Amino acid sequence: MKNNYFNYRANKLKLFAFYNIINNIKFESEFNMFNKEDFNHIPTEYEMSNYINNELWNKFCKFIKSNYNVSPRFEFSKCSLEYGWNVKLKKGSKTLCTVYPRENYFCVMIVIGKKEKEQFENMLDEFCIEIQETYKATKECNNQKWMMIDLEDEGKKYEDVQKVLDIRVN
Repeated sequence: MKNNYFNYRANKLKLFAFYNIINNIKFESEFNMFNKEDFNHIPTEYEMSNYINNELWNKFCKFIKSNYNVSPRFEFSKCSLEYGWNVKLKKGSKTLCTVYPRENYFCVMIVIGKKEKEQFENMLDEFCIEIQETYKATKECNNQKWMMIDLEDEGKKYEDVQKVLDIRVN
């Protein structure tokens, strides 16, 4: 009888210890989470990809790297409109676009400056209606339009963003 009681107590203590260990473990997902408004923690590409949680982001990065030989550069913006971490994609000193991470999608900001304006406007009818409407609705300031384009999935809008980036590069 004593043996059973001691086995019961020992098993109970083991379960209690196991429970405490499990509750104090930080799982991989907790390590890979980042707060996009935390200035002190620079996200990794892996963390950014996990945060965006959309395969299109990985495809977009692959496209940028292979076509323009550009790697993402994380920067922290203190701008009140888009406070937090963003991704700059620069070719030399020229910014191709800035990407703002969102949960399950991302927003691409592309600036159409006076150098790109004529070529872009000549092609405007070829772009999807969303790109056309975004361009028309965006106010011009200092001969520039800062277009914000949400990308959630592949399709005409994604292809058009690639074409606009080609205009920015050339």
